[in-house]
Amino acid sequence: MTLKEIRGEIDAIDAELLPLFLRRMKCAERVAAVKREQKLPVFNEKREREILDGIARSAGEYGGEARALFSDLLAMSRAAQHRLLGSGAPLREAVERAPRELPKAETVACLGKKGSFSHEALLRLYPDAQPLFFPDFPAVFRAVETGRAGLGVLPVENSSAGSVGEVYDLILKYRFSIAGALSLPVRHCLASAEPVLENVRVVYSHPQALRQCSEFLTAHRLKTEPFSSTAEAAEAAGKPGAAAVCSLRAAGERGLNILARDIQNTSANRTRFLAVGRRLCLPPDADKISLCFSLPHRTGTLSAVLARFAAAGLNLTKIESRPIPGKNFEYDFYLDFAGDVRDGHTLDLLCALRDELPRFTFLGNYREIS
Repeated sequence: MTLKEIRGEIDAIDAELLPLFLRRMKCAERVAAVKREQKLPVFNEKREREILDGIARSAGEYGGEARALFSDLLAMSRAAQHRLLGSGAPLREAVERAPRELPKAETVACLGKKGSFSHEALLRLYPDAQPLFFPDFPAVFRAVETGRAGLGVLPVENSSAGSVGEVYDLILKYRFSIAGALSLPVRHCLASAEPVLENVRVVYSHPQALRQCSEFLTAHRLKTEPFSSTAEAAEAAGKPGAAAVCSLRAAGERGLNILARDIQNTSANRTRFLAVGRRLCLPPDADKISLCFSLPHRTGTLSAVLARFAAAGLNLTKIESRPIPGKNFEYDFYLDFAGDVRDGHTLDLLCALRDELPRFTFLGNYREIS
């Protein structure tokens, strides 16, 4: 057969499959009606596992492919049932009741001291707020938890050094709502009380900042020592033989000499910051959604969940996995994606996931600025 003839046969098969798919989805609607009447859950894990195992056995050499195909089909069937049954009532109610006005926090917590990059992010997001500085990330979360600060601003990832794992761990521990986000250009300098680079024996900074400037530091064979923040490092750079990787603002406020500018590995270096608080807020211009959940430790479970976002036409922009404390090889997953929770299809998906996935939390729908 020619390629044209084979493609013709494929088109004919697809033309037969589509009506069968639509017929099956109509069956899912009838199943939803029965489950509503009998008060049965949408997700029957045991039955689905038996179905998929049987299909994989019957498909022979294409068992894995058949399992993946029918796993997606079962997920779409569940999605239709969830939509018809109005699943996720608590989440729907939370979205309906959430204020549309952004919180006006009088005090906002961040890492480090005046002049840190976290401080710069805070000033961009909340220029009228009183900043509260803390020596580490857990202290920022505790300040929000106790009400000492209305919000906390924290770095979560850098374009060259990657994720800040400790912050993601704390997000998953506290499950605060995300009120806003900022992508901040980050330009590092090498600052010191010393007049020339040749006098520097050790360089202080936050571990993320040291990673972002690793090429410069390695090229100059400079010994490094981690500090809790870039601003704290700038304060210590007044010692003989010491320097800091920090912002120009932090260096200027401490009267340090600028020994080198723009020493980050890439000129496009940016850090993403999140503002977290205890109350959910859904501003009208929100364009990003964050959530977290865990999954049963079985082959294909994550793939099946992610396929549902693709089916809904939603673009995932971040996925992070973190181990669950006290559990052996079990993980929480953190997801960001572009979207508006007030869109009916998006809300239906989140409500379905809320009812199906362990440890599910809707973290917020917010605007990200750059």
